[in-house]
Amino acid sequence: MPVTDKGLAYEDLSPVIGTRIDSDRETLLSGKYGKELRALLQQRGVLIFPQVDFSDDEQVVFTGTLGTLAYDYNGFAMDGGKQQAIFKVSLDEAVSPTARSLKNSLLWHLDGTTHEIPILASVLSAKQLAPEGGDTEWASTYAAYDALPEKEKRAIEGLRVVHSNLQLQRNINPELSYEQFQRARNSPSRSQPLVWTHRDGRKSLVVGATAGYVEGLSHDDSLDLLVRLRDWATQPQFVHRHHWQVGDLAVWDNTGTLHRALAYDPASGRLMHRSMVAGEESIG
Repeated sequence: MPVTDKGLAYEDLSPVIGTRIDSDRETLLSGKYGKELRALLQQRGVLIFPQVDFSDDEQVVFTGTLGTLAYDYNGFAMDGGKQQAIFKVSLDEAVSPTARSLKNSLLWHLDGTTHEIPILASVLSAKQLAPEGGDTEWASTYAAYDALPEKEKRAIEGLRVVHSNLQLQRNINPELSYEQFQRARNSPSRSQPLVWTHRDGRKSLVVGATAGYVEGLSHDDSLDLLVRLRDWATQPQFVHRHHWQVGDLAVWDNTGTLHRALAYDPASGRLMHRSMVAGEESIG
């Protein structure tokens, strides 16, 4: 197990994605290793901090050691119109006003594909767990792109995909009412490159549940490509699966991973608290 100083130890969980970080709360909150954790996050995609058991305030402080705190995608404002840094992730409508739309969290996706600049990272802590299900999986879209045959890389270079909330809502409910369809159609959509060339020169795939169609391809050919690349990117060799314990915290690079929660009973009480690091570069 590589060790940095006496305050931070880490261990890779698979060849291409996922690293366990062992440290005490005070060290993590100090920000002493913020830059090192950022670099490790970019390299490994997902960082797991077992049973660090942050309070909400501590989670916000820790998130700020990784970059600029983001509020943009947290769904709604608190009383008085103040934006919230912590968002409660639950499928129980009595807990979260956005619970119904959070069913999309069970699908492979990348956050912010309909925004010019997606968030850089998400920070998620486990507060209450379901008796069954509810694990989280992440897939490295960097490793998935790198492993493509060169012929395939050339074939998809330059292609653009339209991502939309409409596509996401149709995945959740294929038979939207016309009123629901209109509402979803009027929400944001954006054309993005299928291959994201990052500012450091690395490349990753931009696929997942928000991907509606590839510009310039027929409907069936478009779906064929998007489904095939999603399945390619989520093969076991590119995926890390985490079985949560209360107090665990995970941070993932939203620009280079897909993620999803595995199915669980909405009435199970599963509750996660999420904060976010603001994005720093557009997809293209």
